[in-house]
Amino acid sequence: MGTSHAGNVGAAARAIKVMGFTDLVLVRPRFADIACRDDAMAMASGAADLLARARVVDTLAQALQGCSYACATAMTPRDFGPPTAAPREHLGGLPALGHRVAFVFGPERTGLSNDDVYRCQVCLSIPTAPGYGSLNLAQAVQVMAYEWRQALGSYGVQARTPVPAHADLAALQGTLDHWQQVLQQIGFLDPAVPKKLMPRLQQLALRAALTEPEVHILRGMARAIDQAARAAGAAPAAPAAIDGRHYTGLP
Repeated sequence: MGTSHAGNVGAAARAIKVMGFTDLVLVRPRFADIACRDDAMAMASGAADLLARARVVDTLAQALQGCSYACATAMTPRDFGPPTAAPREHLGGLPALGHRVAFVFGPERTGLSNDDVYRCQVCLSIPTAPGYGSLNLAQAVQVMAYEWRQALGSYGVQARTPVPAHADLAALQGTLDHWQQVLQQIGFLDPAVPKKLMPRLQQLALRAALTEPEVHILRGMARAIDQAARAAGAAPAAPAAIDGRHYTGLP
């Protein structure tokens, strides 16, 4: 309502479109063509279609036609006004009621008037840090659009690549056995007391949830160390440690 900056209109259009909403109504904007101005188009960034369809009306009553539940957005409660609530807690129960819900935002400088808030069933206040609760208009729109989308059912996060499966435990154990041999070969591990180190490495590997390619990398590293140590004159690691057999435990 009463929006004065075209850039905020464009940013608000983008904010609601990325959350899957399309209905934008402008009540008494400072300029009748505010949705068509260059700043609005620049900030919309792909939501120009919402700006083209945006309705411009004179009153809040006109904007709320067809809606059965209106949420004011304000930082402070109003005397004699509707109850104040945080968006997440309040919006979660609305979808089951079947309302067509409207979110009402005030002018950038002053926010909603008391009369505008009184026309709504609830006053939603975004929790912010104590001492500084001022959000840009488009930021507030984005937060509300996100919370409403979560209440309706999130789109979820689409994985860009398939999640790789964990490595076979037998292959992992064989790699650890190989590392035990190599660490003994280079003098890092005392062969008389391997259990002081190897169980820790085993737990580290299990916590890391290694994939098959990662186990292959570790096996290749152990093989390279083995080859370098032999080139330097150290005794080679025991062949049984690298032949791929399943090892059920450490000696």
